[in-house]
Amino acid sequence: MKSQLCLLLAWFFTLPAFAEPLRIVTTTSDLKSVAEEIGGDKVGAISLASGDEDPHFIQAKPSYMMKAKRADLWIRIGLELEIGYEGLILDGSRNHKIRVGQPGHLDTSEGVIRLEVPTTQKVDRSMGDIHPLGNPHYWLDPWNGKIIAQNICRRLCQLDPANADAYQKNYAAFCGKVDRAMFGDALIEKLGPDALWNAELDNTLDAFVKQKDLEPALGGWVGKLRPYRGRKIITYHRSWSYFANRFGLIVADELEPKPGIPPSPGHVVDVINKVKAEEVKVLLMEPFYSRNAPELVANHTGIKIVEVANSVGGQPEAADYLSLISNIVERLADAFKE
Repeated sequence: MKSQLCLLLAWFFTLPAFAEPLRIVTTTSDLKSVAEEIGGDKVGAISLASGDEDPHFIQAKPSYMMKAKRADLWIRIGLELEIGYEGLILDGSRNHKIRVGQPGHLDTSEGVIRLEVPTTQKVDRSMGDIHPLGNPHYWLDPWNGKIIAQNICRRLCQLDPANADAYQKNYAAFCGKVDRAMFGDALIEKLGPDALWNAELDNTLDAFVKQKDLEPALGGWVGKLRPYRGRKIITYHRSWSYFANRFGLIVADELEPKPGIPPSPGHVVDVINKVKAEEVKVLLMEPFYSRNAPELVANHTGIKIVEVANSVGGQPEAADYLSLISNIVERLADAFKE
């Protein structure tokens, strides 16, 4: 009997220790999607903002403070996107380990390509919703999406080294999916992702592919929008700069006279005149904005309104990070065709 008990105890103590998934709170649904890709079943993630609401205007609700209170890792976009509510939520959570500067606090903007960093010394509210550190909508550039994933992977490995191999494997798989979605399977197989991204980041991709006599093999998101490089678009808010920059589109104007300032009658007239003068064919807007001003411009110019989510979950087709970008690419390509 004693020997059986010893065997039972020996078996019990050789069982792997049970570890609950790391509790992650992200400020946006895009960060949640990428965190789940990298963390897999080792993490449980929730997002404060849903994909169908403006992430600039999230309220510091007590329920968010309670979620933050239990979090092991807080992940934010940064570049002051969350400036209106993050501090209040973190203070209310009384969770020291997710404070700024702690390992449990991650700003995924580290290392991303930044656009529209103000060059003037003074930035104030008279300029609209200008972000002193740059435009915060950087996740809409797939290259930045890979950097977000890298930042999350590094932090998860730091917080949970026992599962570092799993995180790194998931990170590599995510990057592979982004690479193939960006350039297409055929070109990835022939040239590899590093060479293609180097050419893309140097703005020499067309010449590089042509030199290799592989133009017909260029597929993916780049191939889908390649016929429309240099086309002008109108946007509602200054949230599409990174996407436009990556895929060679030109934002001719925004319906907001200044970032975050609702369209005024005078500015709408200016946009109408610009659309006519420059023959702009597409107006890009998020579903959570009013269609009044866009419809007015369309009625006077015939411009095609493309209503598309800029965050995961904002439309049924944008279920995760990759399908978010695919949804934007497909809707824009269809609009340009028309």
